[in-house]
Amino acid sequence: MVARSMLEAMPIAAVFIGEDNRIRSSNEKAQNLLKMTVDGRHYVTVLRQPSLLDQIESTMSEGISGQVSFNTTEAGRDVVYEVHLERVVGGPGRENGVLLSFMDVKQHEEAGQMRSDFVANVSHELRTPLTALTGFIETLRGPARDDVEARDRFLGIMEAEGKRMNRLVSDLLSLSRVEDMARIRPTDSVDVLAVLQSVRNALSQTAETKGVTISIESQIEPPVQIAGDLDQLAQVFTNLIENALKYGRLGGGVSVVISRMPMMPAFKGPAICVSVKDDGPGIAEHHLSRLTERFYRVDNHRSRELGGTGLGLAIVKHIINRHRGRLRIESDEGQGSKFSVLLRDDL
Repeated sequence: MVARSMLEAMPIAAVFIGEDNRIRSSNEKAQNLLKMTVDGRHYVTVLRQPSLLDQIESTMSEGISGQVSFNTTEAGRDVVYEVHLERVVGGPGRENGVLLSFMDVKQHEEAGQMRSDFVANVSHELRTPLTALTGFIETLRGPARDDVEARDRFLGIMEAEGKRMNRLVSDLLSLSRVEDMARIRPTDSVDVLAVLQSVRNALSQTAETKGVTISIESQIEPPVQIAGDLDQLAQVFTNLIENALKYGRLGGGVSVVISRMPMMPAFKGPAICVSVKDDGPGIAEHHLSRLTERFYRVDNHRSRELGGTGLGLAIVKHIINRHRGRLRIESDEGQGSKFSVLLRDDL
């Protein structure tokens, strides 16, 4: 028999079935996976999926190694395990049987699908401006060679499409850098109020063009210090305030409020909350949960017209995750939107 202590040393769920078709030993990971105490039970009463039962029988009777899928649910989501089966010959004084090891392959499948979707999305986003540029270049070399008015119009469109590609590449590089640093916790002391004031100054010309006022209210005595990455937090607040300017009402206002939460259950301690609220048309509820997905847009046409790449909120989410924070999005159609960044107050 394979000793339980050996199975516990394995980094994955493992079960050993004896020649009497009963489970002789299993590790804690296997019991958590199968949601029951399995030792001593007949394997048919525990592992009820036909393809797995057939493979166990083949391995037991003919010594044929194999692998088969095992489907289950964890925390409300479908999970697929790849079960590897090996015949074990115990030797003198030891029991023969079959060793099953369970590897979670759903995560790898999802990662592969995400990479595939990401490449497809990037290709789609770049194809449109590249097609436009190629078409206008051919037109300018041919029919519109001597048409000054058409040339000026086409060059203006080409410039806009070129800038759009530049923004997309810039955001892709930014997203890559943020993902590379995901496991490195920031430790610098950052004054959140000072960062917000700097962002407001940087966006003042954009706000003035739209006739929008950016107000900042701190309910905490300055300075408002947290452990963070100065450049990344500036990127978060720039993105959120810039979005509020883009999608808010012309001549309206963007309200930024800093407050302290004495106890944030997810942090098991206090938190600093920075909320950015606009007075735009708001966002329908069914869009809210998907806003931080890469390339997800509520209104594709309007987003592109306003220079959006569909990556801004994905970058925001990754940066906030790196800071072990939370992003909350609230919106009612016709009532504007509020994006709240919750950061640990642990300095």
